[in-house]
Amino acid sequence: MVASFVYAAVRTPFGRFGGALADVRPDDLAAIAVSGVLAKTPSLDPALISDVVWGNANGAGEDNRNVGRMAVLLAGLPTSVPATTVNRLCGSSLDAAIIGSRAVETGDADIVLTGGVESMTRAPWVLPKPSRAFPAGHVTAVSTTLGWRLVNDRMPKEWTVSLGEANEQLAERFAIPRERQDEFAARSHNLADDAWNSGFYDELVVPVVVDGEIRLARDEGIRPGSTPQKLAGLKPSFRPDGVITAGNASPLNDGASAVLIGSEDAASHIGHAPLARIAGRGVSALEPQMFGFAPVEAAERALSRAGISWSDVSAVELNEAFAVQSLACVDAWKIDPAIVNTKGGAIAIGHPLGASGGRILGTLAARLRESGERWGVAAVCIGVGQALAVVLESVA
Repeated sequence: MVASFVYAAVRTPFGRFGGALADVRPDDLAAIAVSGVLAKTPSLDPALISDVVWGNANGAGEDNRNVGRMAVLLAGLPTSVPATTVNRLCGSSLDAAIIGSRAVETGDADIVLTGGVESMTRAPWVLPKPSRAFPAGHVTAVSTTLGWRLVNDRMPKEWTVSLGEANEQLAERFAIPRERQDEFAARSHNLADDAWNSGFYDELVVPVVVDGEIRLARDEGIRPGSTPQKLAGLKPSFRPDGVITAGNASPLNDGASAVLIGSEDAASHIGHAPLARIAGRGVSALEPQMFGFAPVEAAERALSRAGISWSDVSAVELNEAFAVQSLACVDAWKIDPAIVNTKGGAIAIGHPLGASGGRILGTLAARLRESGERWGVAAVCIGVGQALAVVLESVA
């Protein structure tokens, strides 16, 4: 079978909800990521891209009508380059990379541009359509920014709890105290700041420029100097006596990411050797309220398909939806926490839903290249009880 490889990856800086990117449309953010990753491969004729697979979780506003195709057109690629948009919520852009890698491995494509975008700031309110004309009663506008909306009454109530309540339940189930969560969150902020200051993100992040003005060049939510003591002063967000706070959970964000995937032979068109081989993929699902723990099995399946074990792995990028679910996964894998998210994670950097999978995959490839180590795992939990994972083998 043909192997698939990561050739290049970039992302925009991730903006805070209502922050520097609030007036930038998601389709424009997506186009910036597309242009950014192609700028890393100037020898590549964009007309040779077999397909574009793009992730997006909300899709109810300016990101409607297949935002992947909109990104291709807005970025100025030839109109002959096709595109599709996929939605696996928080895992959408990692799913896009998985789909792209399968297309390469089956011979259906030689070069696939993958990625994802989300503007949680610009996600609209929606109204349900009435079942009959001219209803006399009131209707409620529902936010599409995050979480359940327009819930089907047939769903069991325990499945449709808020994301925060689901993680409060995880904390109880695995006896993970707030102190550990706040320590993990502070670490995320400080490692992200260190990574930026050391130049690690210089090649991975392209600034958002609008009308010649730089709107954002660095992730907006990182808080240098965070400490567990400072985070301990924040009030619980979901239960009066709970452990989940705004400080130990990922925020709402805007941003985009892109990953270029191709066959080994595609190197002659792309103009340089690949960074890493996509060696294994895994998907798993649990009860919806257990979504935070679903990466455990997804990663195990990806490792099995790669033919390796955790003892071979030197780097892990686990999307930090919440500190508690990240800790639960790390504990279950029985791995050294020091290899996890060494360049910061979503608690600090941000979690624009459709873009996060591409972010962690690109960061993982860059970490392996920097360290010279061989194996890494990227994993993401997904609302409604799912998870995805990818194993990379460094070849750079």
